[in-house]
Amino acid sequence: MLRIITSILVFLMISCSEKNQEVPIKPPIAIVVHGGAGTILKKNMSYEKEEKYKSKLEEAIRAGYQVLQNGGTSLDAVEQTIIILEDSPLFNAGKGAVFTHDEKNELDASIMEGSNLKAGAVAGVTHIKNPIRAARAVMEKSEHVLLAREGAEHFALLQKLDTVSPTYFFTEKRAKSLKRAKKEEKFGTVGCVALDQNGNIAAGTSTGGMTNKKWGRIGDSPIIGAGTYANNSTCGVSSTGWGEYFIRGVVAHDISAMMEYGGKSLKESANHVIHHKLTELGGTGGIIALDQKGNIVMEFNTDGMYRGFMTEDSLSISIYGPKI
Repeated sequence: MLRIITSILVFLMISCSEKNQEVPIKPPIAIVVHGGAGTILKKNMSYEKEEKYKSKLEEAIRAGYQVLQNGGTSLDAVEQTIIILEDSPLFNAGKGAVFTHDEKNELDASIMEGSNLKAGAVAGVTHIKNPIRAARAVMEKSEHVLLAREGAEHFALLQKLDTVSPTYFFTEKRAKSLKRAKKEEKFGTVGCVALDQNGNIAAGTSTGGMTNKKWGRIGDSPIIGAGTYANNSTCGVSSTGWGEYFIRGVVAHDISAMMEYGGKSLKESANHVIHHKLTELGGTGGIIALDQKGNIVMEFNTDGMYRGFMTEDSLSISIYGPKI
């Protein structure tokens, strides 16, 4: 009888001990993507064209999310996602980049790691197939943050990155857009923000800039704090829209700063910066962002923004308003 009582007591002690042990909580993983914001109206979009955009966005999102599911870093997920968008002629980045006034393609990109605030960027490059890879190389293999034009391309060659003839970037769609845009400039970009299982945030942005841009114009996409920002303590942000206003408003960092110094949520911060500060300046565009808890926002003040996200629970892809 004594043995039985002793065994029961031991069992109860073990059970209580197990119940008091903390059960490890699996950190969230998430990814959010944009493909540019602007006057994107359903009435101007054919069903076939809409499906092409949605399909490519989903392909990019799933590729990045797969990296996260396999235990990869947010930095790898961001790079892989943006490469897919850069290789598509649908978006104003890489293969689909718009033309300058001089009928060239000048590409910009940036990437940032939230765990240590390291960042890299390239601007005005014309031969680098995937500018986002060059931006990451600047971050990891140089002491600099931003390299431009011939210097950036020479650096890319030293890093053995893929380079192409400028004719690679030619698409008939963008050539026709240039002819129409001689009187009016257009803009757009692609971007991605990811959160990995270690709680690290990374953000990246890539663009061909404004159609018909002149004089070596560079927008916000390669500017850390304007087009791209990532900080594990707050959030990761990628911007798209009229770059001059995003630079003047330091939009990506401003969202982070409101969270860090003002104690605001990601949603509150993004809403204020896009719908008040940016709008009151006269700027148009939007952002995608996420924080360390996996909260996602996609704010824009235009008619539409190519966008989507993926978490453990859901996959969402959208093009038009309402502005959320």
